[in-house]
Amino acid sequence: MYFDIFFSFSKMDLGQGPPSDRLLFENLFRQIREADTLGFDTAWIGEAHFSIKTEQSKPQPLLPHFNGELCINTDILQIASKALYQTKRIGIGSAIRNILVNGGPIAHAEAIRTFLTIHGSELERSQRKLHIGFGIGRFVYANEVYGMKARNEVERLLWPQVRNTILHEASTLFLRLLKGEILGSKDLEEINLYRKESPAENWDKALTLLNLPAYTETIQINPRWEFDKILLLPEDTGLEQLELVLGSHDPKLQEHVNTIHHVKVFNLSVTPNATIDATHNRMEKTYHIDGGPWKRSYMPRTVMIFTCADANLSESEQNEKAALEAREAMTAYWKAMEGTVDQKKVEEGMENAVYGCPAKVYRDLISRFHPDDRLMTWFDFNTNDAEVVIERMRAFVNHVIPFFKN
Repeated sequence: MYFDIFFSFSKMDLGQGPPSDRLLFENLFRQIREADTLGFDTAWIGEAHFSIKTEQSKPQPLLPHFNGELCINTDILQIASKALYQTKRIGIGSAIRNILVNGGPIAHAEAIRTFLTIHGSELERSQRKLHIGFGIGRFVYANEVYGMKARNEVERLLWPQVRNTILHEASTLFLRLLKGEILGSKDLEEINLYRKESPAENWDKALTLLNLPAYTETIQINPRWEFDKILLLPEDTGLEQLELVLGSHDPKLQEHVNTIHHVKVFNLSVTPNATIDATHNRMEKTYHIDGGPWKRSYMPRTVMIFTCADANLSESEQNEKAALEAREAMTAYWKAMEGTVDQKKVEEGMENAVYGCPAKVYRDLISRFHPDDRLMTWFDFNTNDAEVVIERMRAFVNHVIPFFKN
């Protein structure tokens, strides 16, 4: 098994007031340095945009009860530019970088090319790579600020399908321009909506608005980004020190991006094993040839881990203590997300987490995951305290990892 580490990088008020942003960034870099020392392969950092507190004042807020900010990282490149020189071997990655905000896919491709030009020699010297997980983010309100919403009544009626086309278009622009192509919007394929992918009633209303025959099967829409041919600068940047990972479960999009460049895929949520295996089977056939043969480790998977290695406790007592910590974390999470505690959701969260004494954590990992899986271990759950996070990291590496080595 391969072990990365995931930092959700939340800012929470856990009863004593939220910590300062500066302190949280200092804690993050400290935790990344520790992860480097402990031997994790890649540090993945979450991303979000705009304060939840402001969004909570709207008539229908997405997270009305969350007391804090889900994530305060807005730019992985700035974090990487500092963390790279504070560490020796660990990779830095985004989970995920929203390519619709902050200028859109063209600006993101340009920024990454600039980063690789400035820091590429250090990445090469230390035999590391920049890992860019990309997608459209979790929250609609952040995308709407940048115009990612229905432009007319037809798009409003068919919005779920329109939304998918936006990520398809953005990913195409992002990857092709990142690779150094000379490209204009007219070089992209037409953007079509399909009857079979929309509710029948909404499709019929859209046809009426457009004065199209009732038998029409496709509707063409205008691109989001319209521009003449461009070439990004810096021009002579190579992508050898870059790994790309798509943050989308859409099979069609996973296949499409790999017609352009070798792009791995994330699994950032609880997903049935059958779906996981189907994704691997599909990627074996569609992963871009320049990336070599597909490997299971090319799909990082998040897992929350609570290890109790207190030498003063028996294994059963360690299991009880770790279970209590996991339960408290799950309870606090659902209370923060929904304002109440749904015990069913707490139990489901417990089932998806891994907790217990070192031997139990090891047994649960090898029974639940494939030996070649890459796990994004998650320790900063429900705490602002860097000491707590680091202790969780050390307990796992010092007491669970040896079971794998033996």
